Amino acid sequence: MSKIIRTRKPSVLPFYAMALVFLVLCAVLPVYKLWALLAALGGAFVAFGAAQKVCPPRVVEHEVPFHTGVEDVDAMLTDIQQKLDTLHTLNEQLPDPQLSAAMTRMEKAGRSIVEEVEANPEKAKQVRRFANYYLPDAVNVLQQYAKLAKQGVRGENAAAIRTEVEHNAASIATAFENQLDALYAAESMDLSADITVLQNMLKGQGLS
Repeated sequence: MSKIIRTRKPSVLPFYAMALVFLVLCAVLPVYKLWALLAALGGAFVAFGAAQKVCPPRVVEHEVPFHTGVEDVDAMLTDIQQKLDTLHTLNEQLPDPQLSAAMTRMEKAGRSIVEEVEANPEKAKQVRRFANYYLPDAVNVLQQYAKLAKQGVRGENAAAIRTEVEHNAASIATAFENQLDALYAAESMDLSADITVLQNMLKGQGLS
């Protein structure tokens, strides 16, 4: 989910004002004397402070796809999202309903993975292999399939590739869903333990 990041960029004008005032005072005062040098420096800092009030820092807004606070996690999520967008585009181009259904499952699981890692960046290490290997390989295979389909390539090799992709698409989708399920393993164990404790409490009170 994209976010607006605001950064403050200080104006350079106060520095120019400070330098200008210092040069002017150096030109009119005997700065070889300590009091004059201190006066020139003091005047320069006063000019700097005054200019800062007149020219406050600018607030610059820019949009980023993700902002978890961990730079490499943001980069990984951005890359996953881009590949899922490619998968979505490919899905719209391919007419085969069975393959399309599998690709929809892949995309749905992938986007849920992104949402979960964005909310819990500490889980990023669990999806590194998915982000670096499984998803890129799946997208690459489907891109090659789409290319063959678009070009209308015939022959045994092309037919074998199409058959293999169509046959394995559902398995790839299941692997994506298993990756998503693995992210909730700890929560599932905690929930199961809580349910067990509740059942024992109810049983102890004669309520079950």
